[in-house]
Amino acid sequence: MLKRRASAVWKGGLQDGAGTMSSFSGVLDNTPYSFKTRLVSEDGKAGTNPEELLAAAHAGCYGMATSATLGQAGFTPDELSVSATLTLQTESGLKVTAVELQIKGKVPGISQEQFEQIAADAAKNCIISQALNPDIQVTKIATLEA
Repeated sequence: MLKRRASAVWKGGLQDGAGTMSSFSGVLDNTPYSFKTRLVSEDGKAGTNPEELLAAAHAGCYGMATSATLGQAGFTPDELSVSATLTLQTESGLKVTAVELQIKGKVPGISQEQFEQIAADAAKNCIISQALNPDIQVTKIATLEA
């Protein structure tokens, strides 16, 4: 079993506060995020947001899942380019309502139909796609500090 770790620190109220995110690997190292970077500014210059990170994780996972599924079918991609667009509903509460995955591939010897089927299978089997399922178990431990 593998465990991946990340952390976040938030200071202040929702709209006037700010925070940082870090990951164990160091790829995120006190990366700033705030209400503005989450819901107002889309240019990314002021920091990141949880939804952007989820979209990036989904794009990366889907590319790897597609490569694995291609390999099982006897194909090796030269290149897979993936983009993920996450839709965040902001009316009447925040909710992720959709993720659009787009993949372009350079795969020798494969037909368009084969690529489409493999890409569809990979989208279902990608672990981030599965994690977006509402049945995933989420546990929490809450400790109040003085």
